[in-house]
Amino acid sequence: MMMFQMLKKGLIAGAAFAAAATTTALAQDTGVSLEDVLRAARQEQQRAREADRQREREFLAERDRQAARLAEVRAQVAAAEAESDRLAAEFEANDARINELTTELQAAQGEFGELFGVARSAAGDFAAQLADSVISAQFPGRVQPLQEIAQSDTLPSEEQLRFITDVMFEQIVAQSNVASFDASVVDAGGETVTRRITRIGPFSAFDGDGNYYVMEKLQDGRSRLSQLARNPSTANAVANAKAVSSYTGDGFIAGTIDPSLGQLLSLVIETPTLEERFHSGGIFGYFITFILIVGMAIGIIRLLSLMSVKAAVKSQMRRKSPSRGNPLGRIMMAYESNRDADTETLALKLDDAILKELPKLDAGLNLVKVLAAIAPLVGLLGTVVGMIQTFQQITLFGTGDPQIMAGGISLALITTAMGLIAAIPLLLIHAFAAGTAKSVASILEEQAAGMIAEHAEARH
Repeated sequence: MMMFQMLKKGLIAGAAFAAAATTTALAQDTGVSLEDVLRAARQEQQRAREADRQREREFLAERDRQAARLAEVRAQVAAAEAESDRLAAEFEANDARINELTTELQAAQGEFGELFGVARSAAGDFAAQLADSVISAQFPGRVQPLQEIAQSDTLPSEEQLRFITDVMFEQIVAQSNVASFDASVVDAGGETVTRRITRIGPFSAFDGDGNYYVMEKLQDGRSRLSQLARNPSTANAVANAKAVSSYTGDGFIAGTIDPSLGQLLSLVIETPTLEERFHSGGIFGYFITFILIVGMAIGIIRLLSLMSVKAAVKSQMRRKSPSRGNPLGRIMMAYESNRDADTETLALKLDDAILKELPKLDAGLNLVKVLAAIAPLVGLLGTVVGMIQTFQQITLFGTGDPQIMAGGISLALITTAMGLIAAIPLLLIHAFAAGTAKSVASILEEQAAGMIAEHAEARH
């Protein structure tokens, strides 16, 4: 330590000596006296000390201001804590007072409290029923007051209680009659229009054109009468709607109703039409349809041709003069050409003539039979592809949403049904055509055998 202090003093002395030497040299070079240099150095030191004292005064002033601000903030925190304690105490007192008043209210209400609770519950349930009822299209503005009664925390007034009963009686009367009224509805195009609506109680509503309507619930809780995108496909549904809308008599007339109060009618648009079911079969369904059309065309043409041939053969059986326009006539001409031959040769000639006619009779029938066999196989292929798609959807999305699997299952079932639908008529027409061909072949063989027998008797 002593050595360090001695070194420090030496360095200071050296620095002072160097500064003095430098100052002396500077004074000698510039002509300035040492007193002027000393005076300037002291003035500079004085200014530095004044600047340091000014900064010190500013720091102390800022420290005092910060201390005052801190004290002010601490006072505010203390005041806020005191206010919080006061509010907490006031809240507890108010909560206790509320509990006390609630107890007094329940005691004062007695059985009326239960009565008002039942009234609110009934108002809520009844509002939900009216929102889904087509009668509300004829009597709008009933649902909102009932919802207010159901959601109110105060006791219902006498006027509100009477409103509940009035609406209930109004609904009961409306459910028992058929009425026509003008209502604002949403048509199939999504436009809001005014239509003359006829309703049958709460069961169904329709216009004069036979279009059916159901109550559609909106996101804000309101309901509106909306036209179905597709009318019911049940028998006479549209005709009955038109008849009821235009009926002015005093008797009875048939009408179509929905006993589920609109739920079944709402499902009508979800039920695919025959055309939609056909297109859901995809490429397999189109190919099966092509097979059915080609097979039916060939089968019908061959059946009509064979029936014509059979009629010509039966007509030939009643005539002795042969005609080349039918198989039996051509066989008779073969017989006439070989009348002078022996019996065995004649039999061979007639067998040859019959063999020439059989391919003509069976032409196209095997193709119809093959198409009848291919149609269900294509349907089975569509079933397999549809199930593969279904299991792929299950693998990707699970089984939580059945609609995801609907496409594959629909393809599987529709193609199977289409394959069977195509195969059944093809098999039937093949059976009729093959039976007709076999019947004609039997007639030819029978007539040929008769000719041979007649020739053998004539030879003997």
